[in-house]
Amino acid sequence: MDPHLLRTFLAVAETGSFSAAAQRLRYTQSAVSQQVAALEADLGTPLFSRRPVALTPAGERLRRHADLLLVRLAAARADVTRAVAPPGRLILGLTPLAWSDPVAGALATIRAESALLHTRVRVADRDWIVEAVATGEIDLGLVDGFTAPNDPLRLPEPGAGGPRALGVADSAVVVAVPPTHPLARRSAVDLADLADAYWIDAPEVAPFARLPVDGLRPGLRYDGADATVLAGLVAGGHGLAVLPGPLVAAHPGLAGVPVGAPRLVHRVELLRLSAAVADEPAERLAALLGAAA
Repeated sequence: MDPHLLRTFLAVAETGSFSAAAQRLRYTQSAVSQQVAALEADLGTPLFSRRPVALTPAGERLRRHADLLLVRLAAARADVTRAVAPPGRLILGLTPLAWSDPVAGALATIRAESALLHTRVRVADRDWIVEAVATGEIDLGLVDGFTAPNDPLRLPEPGAGGPRALGVADSAVVVAVPPTHPLARRSAVDLADLADAYWIDAPEVAPFARLPVDGLRPGLRYDGADATVLAGLVAGGHGLAVLPGPLVAAHPGLAGVPVGAPRLVHRVELLRLSAAVADEPAERLAALLGAAA
């Protein structure tokens, strides 16, 4: 199956329309139709019903494989490219709350060891980082989330041979409030008791939907990826947020109330491919962060 045709197939499946897929791919609608027809001829079965456009049972089966096939092909291409590329590249992807002083220190150590090292840091959401590590678009990923003590993060699985996860840091979880807020005097609080409170939903920093509590209502949504802005919104009295204890403790305009229930920790995990070479900068950075943990 031609990867080019698989990408077109996925675009139609995801948009539910040949014309919408053509706009996404910047093709003509007839080109999209021809490519889907070529894939159907190759497989010997229709993949879509028309009017309305919907996946056939065969198309549903192909869709389950197509994403993983394209991820693995991209990973193979990146691995071959890395083998012939000049040394000295380190691209680190991380979620906003995965940044910390130990990460900054480890990066400083790596850069001091090689003056020619080209280093790039990219902040993104954790689903993108998982896939970018799997495809080799970035060399190393750091992702974070709130989970029960000793539990790993629930991350998307890009298929066999994908990134391995290593826990590198756990910290306390608190409800961030202004120092004058009535909750600031509490020694602990249960999240279920705060169903009537005003919360800030920050899906790119601390996704509200991933908290293991039902019934909490966001009063304000922040669509940026800057943890400093989120902390400032809380300090300004615009709503509450669940955040890592160290971040709140370092902010002069915030107080942190420990979460009593459910039991949670803020966990940071490092993602890397198992095929990485031991002396690569990414593996050196992974070793430093593992040692720090």
